[in-house]
Amino acid sequence: MIDEEIEIAGIVEDVSVHIDETGFTVLELSCDDEFITVVGVLPEVAVGEKLTVRGNYDTHPLYGRQLKAKSFVRSLPSSAQDLYKYLSAGTVKGIGPATAQKIVDEFGEDAFDVLENHPEKLSKIKGISRQKANSICEEFAKQFAVRQTLIALEKFGMTARESLNAYKIFGFNATEIIKNNPYVLCSEGIGVNFERADAIASALPEMPEQMYRIRAGILHVLRHNLGNGHTCCPRDKIALPATELLGVEESILQQATDALIKDKQLISEDLDGKEFLFLPHIHRSERSAARRIKVLCSFPPAGKPTLLQDIEDIERELCIIYEQKQKNAIITAVEKGVLILTGGPGTGKTTTINGMISLFKKDRLRIALAAPTGRAAKRMSEITGMEAKTIHRLLEVEWDDEDNQRFTRNERNPIEADVLIVDELSMLDITLFASLLDALPLGCRLIMVGDSDQLPPVGAGNVLHDMIESGMLPVVELKEVFRQAQRSLIVTNAHKIVAGENPDLTRRDSDFFFLPRRVAAQAAETVCDLCANRLPKAYGYSPINDIQVLCPSRRGEMGTYSLNRRLQEAINPPNRRKNEVTVGMFRFREGDKVMHIKNNYDIMWKKPDGEEGSGVFNGDIGIIESIRPDGVAKIVFDDGRMCSYFPDTMRELELAYAVTVHKSQGNEFEAVIMPVLNTPELLSYRNLLYTAVTRAKKLMVIVGSEEQVYRMGRNDKKARRYSALKVFLLEDNR
Repeated sequence: MIDEEIEIAGIVEDVSVHIDETGFTVLELSCDDEFITVVGVLPEVAVGEKLTVRGNYDTHPLYGRQLKAKSFVRSLPSSAQDLYKYLSAGTVKGIGPATAQKIVDEFGEDAFDVLENHPEKLSKIKGISRQKANSICEEFAKQFAVRQTLIALEKFGMTARESLNAYKIFGFNATEIIKNNPYVLCSEGIGVNFERADAIASALPEMPEQMYRIRAGILHVLRHNLGNGHTCCPRDKIALPATELLGVEESILQQATDALIKDKQLISEDLDGKEFLFLPHIHRSERSAARRIKVLCSFPPAGKPTLLQDIEDIERELCIIYEQKQKNAIITAVEKGVLILTGGPGTGKTTTINGMISLFKKDRLRIALAAPTGRAAKRMSEITGMEAKTIHRLLEVEWDDEDNQRFTRNERNPIEADVLIVDELSMLDITLFASLLDALPLGCRLIMVGDSDQLPPVGAGNVLHDMIESGMLPVVELKEVFRQAQRSLIVTNAHKIVAGENPDLTRRDSDFFFLPRRVAAQAAETVCDLCANRLPKAYGYSPINDIQVLCPSRRGEMGTYSLNRRLQEAINPPNRRKNEVTVGMFRFREGDKVMHIKNNYDIMWKKPDGEEGSGVFNGDIGIIESIRPDGVAKIVFDDGRMCSYFPDTMRELELAYAVTVHKSQGNEFEAVIMPVLNTPELLSYRNLLYTAVTRAKKLMVIVGSEEQVYRMGRNDKKARRYSALKVFLLEDNR
């Protein structure tokens, strides 16, 4: 149980864990003859400093009682004893315990003044040359400046994490920069939202210039829309939410918008006679993707015509018979070099891809396979018998000195392949798609596979839909459901849903079941019982590895938040032998199923075969294998990657016994359980239901209201996504 928030003050006696990149720290604070363990984001804290910490006590299963710091104020040591602790801890390069003792003995409480201002006095100590004295004082000045900058930023009301990020970007000038314009904190590298920047601005001695706030507010509205999937927005659609947010007249707003366009912080484009606004990096991605696609279509790879005899040879080799559209897809892939292959479950996409691969292998072409997620790549490997990589791994993601993501594979260093086949194209957002196209070598064939009836990507853009709608690329849509697949009610119901027909909820002898429940508490209890008991007993499924609960929403009794707590108690209840750690709203336990919820390219991983790399991505699912006494967790992901998570990094995890349908994209599960009851109207639509059903490989169970299932299937309204890829593809080359 977490106690109420308190404030304590004391001297830092020991720092046992400190992670420079995140500022996460575990330290011992001496407070009234008592030693208190403090954990939290405490950047650049050193032994000997005085801290005043606000936070809550919590009990760690192995470490016992700890104070979880929410905020803190620091001051440099003043007494000779604390000065010695500070200097002897190795904080200042060149000063060890012996030198620290000499400095404190010689200068006492004036030691900091000497280190900061009088290196010549330091050189009078035996064993310290003038050169070494200058070196020590330069290092001290650097360390002191970092601390003073962080102290000043924290006085603005910024959290320790925000202060650290601001210092990394703006350096020693951060204080003056933020005092002048606190809205610079809304930049991507710092990640302070507009409301927080507003609060920090209010805490300053003088309010910053109003135009800074107005410009930041407009960019905030664009970023918010980016989070909703839009790559751009009509200028007139921005005005209302921006004026409501900022409380200014529209004329002032328009002036600020014009200024942002002039400064290239916004890009303005006329699309079909209407002005649209873009954030620059998204505009570059859509322009770049359109340009590269045009090049691919204009300069197809050289290759011999595909004869029907070649396809007949493959049919004999693979013991199959292709229907005409499958043959058309194979021929187009070989002759045109660019193809979009779409189709629902059971329509033969897999056998078509394998046919293409057989032909490409006969021509001794280098083939690369890729998918957006680890699970999707693993499934692609299983169905083709070849290695498939995640797109990030294919492009060899890495970080530069400024902690910015970049791909090693690009236009100057393309991937080494003659053919690239990309699965689950509906999941790709525009920025990743543009990076993938940039890395294609000239003459490389590109086969893009997806299901156009599924949900659009979580990220910004409408890549698959825009390319199909443009008519610029060859598209083959497979519609015929093969006889073997027709035996599956999952497949037939999926196609009924797409066609706007009611799925069959009456049968009890197939792989698709409906369990009616009218009360939310009863439905939740049924979902937990199915996952923890009934399906494991009836089918031998593992509740962790085989069964996935998919929810339309995160909130409510049928949402992921509530169901994850219930499912954790049912599947992985508390146990004295299992370590736990509480991070944010989640209490994680050894054995828990978790999902990473944002891209983090810096997390190192290792596979059992010795392969090493970095990067864990939004939607990756894994199991907590162990939690150390210091809160560091070892997590094993579905594709075998093993990662260490520090408590601060674990903020990027959620329990994953239940996940939203949106987060499940690109994944397949042996069994899917979906609650459909009290579903919010905005989430009651056809392609969400269809996407959930097509995530199930062998068993689909819907729990809830028959009427709501039918209503979802009938609702073909799709939330409009503003994007420009189609327009850029169709306009004249620029």
